[in-house]
Amino acid sequence: MKLKYQCPICGTPLRYEGLCWKCQSEQNRKEIMEWTTEQIKEKQNGLIKNIQKLNDMEDPELTDFWQLLSYRDAITPEIQRAALAAEVFWPCEIYYRAPADVRDGLISALLETDNSHEAGILMSCLAMQGDDKALETLLELERNPRPWRKGLYVDPSNYAQIGGWTFDKEGHRTQLNFDTCYPMVKGDPDEATPVRIGRAREDTCPHCGCQMVDMLVLDGRDERLKFLGLDGILTATCCPNCVGFLKGPAFNSFTLDGGAKVFPSELFDGAEKTDCYVRSEDYKALTENPFVLGKAPVPLFYGAGCEDVNTVGGFANWVQDAEYTTCPHCGKPMKYLAQIQWDTVMDGTEGTLYIEFCPECQIVSMQHQQT
Repeated sequence: MKLKYQCPICGTPLRYEGLCWKCQSEQNRKEIMEWTTEQIKEKQNGLIKNIQKLNDMEDPELTDFWQLLSYRDAITPEIQRAALAAEVFWPCEIYYRAPADVRDGLISALLETDNSHEAGILMSCLAMQGDDKALETLLELERNPRPWRKGLYVDPSNYAQIGGWTFDKEGHRTQLNFDTCYPMVKGDPDEATPVRIGRAREDTCPHCGCQMVDMLVLDGRDERLKFLGLDGILTATCCPNCVGFLKGPAFNSFTLDGGAKVFPSELFDGAEKTDCYVRSEDYKALTENPFVLGKAPVPLFYGAGCEDVNTVGGFANWVQDAEYTTCPHCGKPMKYLAQIQWDTVMDGTEGTLYIEFCPECQIVSMQHQQT
């Protein structure tokens, strides 16, 4: 059925007159990035005044919070102190790198609770605060579990991952996120870029027959990507059809000259074959998408509160729980590298692809989440 309207910016067919949701979201984001100091202060004061509404997921406070955090990096200690005083512990991101007095308040509340659900929420908040004393507290709770631990599925070291880090049995910290974030933006045709999404390949998937794709090709030698510590090219390769149907992530090794070797995989149901749902036009859209690496870094949570932003570094927009893959070679948790929102490269698809890597073993993992 031919739709009556089109988005005036990108031309997407619509049932209504106006912008499509992606162009509307991008326009809103640009407006937020242009907020004046006075506008930011007004939003901050409103959030402090009505901080309890965050717990109830009410707008405009909830939207204001994510906009202040994601696009302006403007969650202040005053907001964090107001949240603690009101016992507002969601979203846990509100406590990211909170000052010592707020951290101590979170620790006190955590050590006093006897409720498993509350303990889990407080550990998430403490993970977001993330300093050495937060680590010491979670380590002590892992070594000497409280009774509420029986009501939780994972250890405190797993909760630490929510904040982009974790620790081993000796208390040594491992950082799982990078403290720099770059967006992928729409570029001009043939524009040079050190990061490319969706490069076509000739080989096919053994499960469904779909053409494989280099989902991410990243040249760490570009000045913008020096923070990754990659002196060469990382290639992340998978089947765009089956990556969401696998028993665990898709893996491949990479060589710094651009090579990639795909690891054997298993479908979640144990079957050897499955149907291919990626149409030829979907594959073409994926491998001819316009995304290039942005010219300037953005706040670390830039891609964490929306469904239309692809990023390298920073924090992910986890659809479900934060999930850091264990390297199949060394057994250490892998580092989060990038996210690709499927609907930005194949119209009408759902979910997000999360790409992680082990720098030492030069192995990439790719996993899919959706609602």
